[in-house]
Amino acid sequence: MTTAFKAYFFSLNITYVECYNLYTGMLNDVLLISEDGVKVQVPVNRLKAHIDSRGIVGRFRLLVDQRNKIIAFERLR
Repeated sequence: MTTAFKAYFFSLNITYVECYNLYTGMLNDVLLISEDGVKVQVPVNRLKAHIDSRGIVGRFRLLVDQRNKIIAFERLR
Protein backbone atom coordinates (compact mmCIF):
# COMPACT_ATOMS: atom_id res chain seq x y z
CA MET A 1 0.00 0.00 0.00
CA THR A 2 1.42 3.36 -1.01
CA THR A 3 0.59 6.60 0.75
CA ALA A 4 0.30 9.63 -1.49
CA PHE A 5 0.44 13.09 -0.02
CA LYS A 6 -0.39 16.34 -1.74
CA ALA A 7 1.43 19.51 -0.72
CA TYR A 8 0.11 23.05 -1.08
CA PHE A 9 2.30 26.08 -0.43
CA PHE A 10 1.09 29.47 0.81
CA SER A 11 2.74 32.81 1.49
CA LEU A 12 0.70 34.58 4.17
CA ASN A 13 0.92 38.11 5.54
CA ILE A 14 -2.01 38.62 7.90
CA THR A 15 -1.65 41.39 10.47
CA TYR A 16 -2.19 40.76 14.17
CA VAL A 17 -5.30 42.97 14.07
CA GLU A 18 -6.71 40.99 11.12
CA CYS A 19 -6.19 37.79 13.11
CA TYR A 20 -8.89 38.99 15.50
CA ASN A 21 -11.46 37.59 13.05
CA LEU A 22 -10.05 34.12 13.67
CA TYR A 23 -11.05 34.37 17.34
CA THR A 24 -14.57 35.76 17.07
CA GLY A 25 -16.06 32.31 16.56
CA MET A 26 -17.78 33.42 13.38
CA LEU A 27 -15.30 31.64 11.15
CA ASN A 28 -14.75 27.89 11.13
CA ASP A 29 -12.70 27.77 7.94
CA VAL A 30 -10.75 30.13 5.71
CA LEU A 31 -10.22 29.89 1.98
CA LEU A 32 -6.56 30.16 1.01
CA ILE A 33 -5.16 30.32 -2.50
CA SER A 34 -2.00 28.29 -2.90
CA GLU A 35 1.05 29.57 -4.74
CA ASP A 36 -0.03 27.57 -7.79
CA GLY A 37 -3.55 29.06 -7.76
CA VAL A 38 -5.52 26.25 -6.08
CA LYS A 39 -8.24 27.30 -3.62
CA VAL A 40 -8.00 25.29 -0.41
CA GLN A 41 -10.34 25.43 2.58
CA VAL A 42 -8.43 25.26 5.88
CA PRO A 43 -9.87 25.08 9.41
CA VAL A 44 -9.24 28.26 11.43
CA ASN A 45 -7.61 26.29 14.26
CA ARG A 46 -4.75 25.34 11.89
CA LEU A 47 -3.97 29.05 11.43
CA LYS A 48 -4.35 30.04 15.09
CA ALA A 49 -1.31 27.96 16.03
CA HIS A 50 0.88 30.26 13.91
CA ILE A 51 -0.19 33.66 15.25
CA ASP A 52 2.56 35.71 16.84
CA SER A 53 3.03 39.43 17.57
CA ARG A 54 3.19 40.17 13.82
CA GLY A 55 0.08 38.14 13.00
CA ILE A 56 0.54 35.24 10.59
CA VAL A 57 3.53 35.91 8.40
CA GLY A 58 5.62 33.51 6.37
CA ARG A 59 5.57 30.66 3.93
CA PHE A 60 3.53 27.60 4.87
CA ARG A 61 3.03 24.06 3.63
CA LEU A 62 -0.23 22.13 3.90
CA LEU A 63 0.03 18.36 3.55
CA VAL A 64 -3.12 16.35 2.86
CA ASP A 65 -3.72 12.66 2.23
CA GLN A 66 -5.54 11.15 -0.76
CA ARG A 67 -8.90 11.94 0.93
CA ASN A 68 -7.86 15.59 1.51
CA LYS A 69 -7.52 15.02 5.27
CA ILE A 70 -4.94 17.39 6.71
CA ILE A 71 -1.73 15.71 7.78
CA ALA A 72 0.17 18.91 8.66
CA PHE A 73 0.05 22.67 8.31
CA GLU A 74 3.50 24.06 9.03
CA ARG A 75 5.49 27.25 8.75
CA LEU A 76 8.51 26.87 6.49
CA ARG A 77 10.05 30.31 7.10
